[in-house]
Amino acid sequence: MTRNGAARPHELRLDLPAAHSAERMARGVLRQFAQREHVPANEIDTLEFVAGELLTNAVDHGGGERTLREEDLRSRVRMSLVLVVREDGWTLRVGDQGGADPESLRALLTEPDEPDIEDERGRGFFLLAQMLDSLDVVRSEDGLGVEFVAVRTYARG
Repeated sequence: MTRNGAARPHELRLDLPAAHSAERMARGVLRQFAQREHVPANEIDTLEFVAGELLTNAVDHGGGERTLREEDLRSRVRMSLVLVVREDGWTLRVGDQGGADPESLRALLTEPDEPDIEDERGRGFFLLAQMLDSLDVVRSEDGLGVEFVAVRTYARG
């Protein structure tokens, strides 16, 4: 499950097929890892939601063609998830192989439109903008797609 066989302390790395079944599994692994790292319970819920939104986006728009199960993928398209837990928060990176241009996606992130309440989809970036300290998009390391970088710092109480 790790990209290179060994994750550093406080870091989770997953290399996944771009299918919704892998997304569900990844959220479960992410939750267990966050609990083990003593991430506060309310932050785990936020982290899992953010990961779910970004992984769903990777499957639907990042080369997975909305595939439900790995065995139904038409190619070996992958997605990645990297979580780094810090003492004061976390950084989550979700990458895909969809070939999108980071600059065009960045415009959607900087000023997400308020969602249409009648539409069943299209709320993700708007909600993420409310929950995160920052959300950016960069070219993925393999050059085949993009990587969303979500940063959250815990509220001080």
